[in-house]
Amino acid sequence: MTPDTPATGGTGIVMLNLGGPQTLADVKPFLQRLFADRELLKLPMQRVFGEYIATRRAPRVEKLYAAIGGGSPIRRWTEAQGRGMCERLDVLSPDTAPHRFYIAFRYTAPFSDDALHAMARDGITRAVAFTQYPQWSCSTTGSSINELQRALVRTGFEHHFDWSLIDRWHLHDGFIDSMAQVTREALQRVPAAERDDALILFSAHSLPLSVIDRGDAYPAEVAASVAAVMQRLDLPNPHQLSFQSDVGPVRWLGPSTEVVLRQLGARRQRAVIVVPIAFTSDHIETLYELDIEYAHVARSAGVTHFIRADALNAAPHFLDALADLVSSHLAGEIPTTPSYNHRCPGCTNASCRPTGFDSRTSSTRNRAHEAEAVPA
Repeated sequence: MTPDTPATGGTGIVMLNLGGPQTLADVKPFLQRLFADRELLKLPMQRVFGEYIATRRAPRVEKLYAAIGGGSPIRRWTEAQGRGMCERLDVLSPDTAPHRFYIAFRYTAPFSDDALHAMARDGITRAVAFTQYPQWSCSTTGSSINELQRALVRTGFEHHFDWSLIDRWHLHDGFIDSMAQVTREALQRVPAAERDDALILFSAHSLPLSVIDRGDAYPAEVAASVAAVMQRLDLPNPHQLSFQSDVGPVRWLGPSTEVVLRQLGARRQRAVIVVPIAFTSDHIETLYELDIEYAHVARSAGVTHFIRADALNAAPHFLDALADLVSSHLAGEIPTTPSYNHRCPGCTNASCRPTGFDSRTSSTRNRAHEAEAVPA
């Protein structure tokens, strides 16, 4: 998705994310793609068993989306974030302007192929693959990058774009400031007499333990984000990290947010601020799972003040953070973070960490080599 004004050259920013069904009719195809993805879940007889799970779950999941308005708002928020980011980038980084965003969702349209075709039509040659997951995981960012690489092969654009990659940003100052700001605002909704005792519960999307056991960086990076937000807040409140949204017949990373809420209620914790630390926009995990399902769990357990911090969505301070992150990346000529090149110790995925996104390294080295070769 791009603005309507035609472009020539400039910089294309591919916003990578899981995506979400926009209508109830999109729910089953979304689930079919999700349960077919072996980079997220490895199931016996994946094609058959994944299809079975998707078919069984679709009616229930459709009801959840119906409860939040009939579809996921994640595309709308991603478009708003892309527009705000690019408007700011044109000012911050005029040398790489105009900046245009392109959405590449993993399990629903627009897909990576759509983004690549749109960039080619717009005359883009300089491209940044920008994960919308602040914390790295092979099953989220890694899966999206691998799919983008496959899309480059399918479309014949393997050598069309000069790539670099923003593969994680869990400690970026703007992101940490934004998370701290929405947490402070949520705390203000607790009665003053109970505010200092309110527990801040950071909730992140869970992952199958099979992914974690390979050495995935996700738990460490989520924990680092939590520690940085608490340091930025500099408040006396207790805090805890938990995980939500586990699906399928496999073991998932815990502790479960639902279980933790029940435990907090049992020990008479009366005020809980839940902060979606790994989500940058509202979708079903915030609007239904946290706001409806877990709110009911918390109140049934005796939590009298259950408050969810706002998602970052299109908050101006978060748009500033996105623009600063990309402008710093463009100015630095750094193709990826150093961590990108280090695969998990237990990785068995031959397509993991595709090298097509470190092309800025070769470009930079070539320019340096040419400069050295010019006689003084």
